[in-house]
Amino acid sequence: MTGVITYEYPLNERVRTLLRLEDLYDRVNHFYSLEHAHDHHACLTGMFEIIEVASRADLKSDLLQELDRQRTFLDALRDNPAISRDKLDQVLTDLDSAFSNLHATSGKTGQNLRENEWLMAIKQRAGIPGGTSEFDLPSYHYWLQHPADDRRNDLAVWMKPLQPVHSALSLVLRVLRESGRTVSLVATQGMFQQTPAEKPAQMLRLTIASDLACIPEISANKYALNIRFLVPEGVQKSRVYDRDVAFELAFCNL
Repeated sequence: MTGVITYEYPLNERVRTLLRLEDLYDRVNHFYSLEHAHDHHACLTGMFEIIEVASRADLKSDLLQELDRQRTFLDALRDNPAISRDKLDQVLTDLDSAFSNLHATSGKTGQNLRENEWLMAIKQRAGIPGGTSEFDLPSYHYWLQHPADDRRNDLAVWMKPLQPVHSALSLVLRVLRESGRTVSLVATQGMFQQTPAEKPAQMLRLTIASDLACIPEISANKYALNIRFLVPEGVQKSRVYDRDVAFELAFCNL
């Protein structure tokens, strides 16, 4: 299927947190690579969002547990002739590295940022609309006037302790996505319903052609999966797409 849009729908809170963090890390890395002071402001506020989302006490232990479980599972496949030994070794190396780096971190994710009073003053003001104006935070305004490379060096220092979580969750989500078996389905007049498989999935990946003027609305529980394809009409109104919609669906599970 060419020219497609993929929608991912988490089916538990842990995956929902990982997807939110992945999006935040992608945004931070995007703005970090740019030059303007507004870009680096967006990068820094993205870091503040990361430490808020990642403040769950069990996030680190969840990631370590999952990395170790995947490492044990894949290591048992070494003698399987259907598995590429080189690719397996590379994945195991990545898992070992991510596990070791995450295990070596101490305290909450972003503790280094929390202990920086200057950054926490910016974080507090950033929660207020227009709160980081130059007259509110003159020292921050002064920092934003530094050359882009100097700002980027500071951002890299602040970001470095957050990287082990990024590496770990990226690996876990990669394994989760690759676990899905994709099936081709049709939503009759924009509606689709299916009873779930015996083993509950942790995430759905739905793919449709990008030229279809509709978006999926997904609801799922242990009894049924319901998908409605909606046509956006204005800011708040929408209606069900009244044609058949071909789509692909993958149930992903760790």
